[in-house]
Amino acid sequence: MDQFLQFLVNGIMIGGIYGLVALGLVLVYKSSRVLNLAHGSFLMILAWLCWSFAEQLGLPIWLSILLVLVISVLAGLGVERFMLRPLIGQPILAVIIATLALGYLLEGVAIMAWGADTKGLPEFIPREAIWLGPVSIAQHYLWAFGIAILLFVLLYLFFRYTKMGLGMQIVSEDQQVARSLGIRVKNILAQSWAFALVIAAISGILYASLNSVNNGNALIGLTKALPVMLLGGLESLYGALVGGIIVGVFEIVVGGYMDPWVGGGFSNVAPLFLMLVILLIRPYGIFGWQRIERI
Repeated sequence: MDQFLQFLVNGIMIGGIYGLVALGLVLVYKSSRVLNLAHGSFLMILAWLCWSFAEQLGLPIWLSILLVLVISVLAGLGVERFMLRPLIGQPILAVIIATLALGYLLEGVAIMAWGADTKGLPEFIPREAIWLGPVSIAQHYLWAFGIAILLFVLLYLFFRYTKMGLGMQIVSEDQQVARSLGIRVKNILAQSWAFALVIAAISGILYASLNSVNNGNALIGLTKALPVMLLGGLESLYGALVGGIIVGVFEIVVGGYMDPWVGGGFSNVAPLFLMLVILLIRPYGIFGWQRIERI
């Protein structure tokens, strides 16, 4: 029982990070119906930039994080303006493939710039364990989970009570209606990409602080965040959080019990197995909408 509780707590902690990563995918999909397959690559390369600023340039870690956040905003605006805006009117599959190509390009840049090494970010949150009865929680996991929850709350308030947030929601529902209301749809799309890459930067830095900075972190966008997005709902912000916790718990609990029997590695494929089950049972997710279109 103690082991199960430990697995459960660990799954909830890491699930908050998975949900935060998926949130970036949801933001782009809500506004443009584009599945951003480069999200994991952005997450990885922004974490590498943070490491470079802190370790190679000797900047304080918090200044390094701030610089990465500024770069992520500029990158989001640039990607939307120079890569996606010219593709307006093209089949949505072409746009998705363009994001996939961008992801491969970023991974190639990372290999040329930093090689295949694994590095660690400077410690900026405590790592000592806290004991709650028989369960231990590493403080850096707890801090990362708390930051993820805080960002979810702030984004909820942003979308509910700010003019920009309400504009994003209108654009996500119907761009023609948004234009008729005087909303500048292109600006909203650019802002959505900027938000998504800021989230990619934060989640990438948090994930790297829990593990390490390496090129393999790019896979989290497909192997972790995509199952979370499908489980929670393609357009649901709170679904990303709930889906992240479910996927995190499933990965840690199932992997914890199965890995000793299969020689390890089952936890890595557990989210993909869960994604397959989701697609078969409820392809629009727990909080997603089943769209019915008139033919």
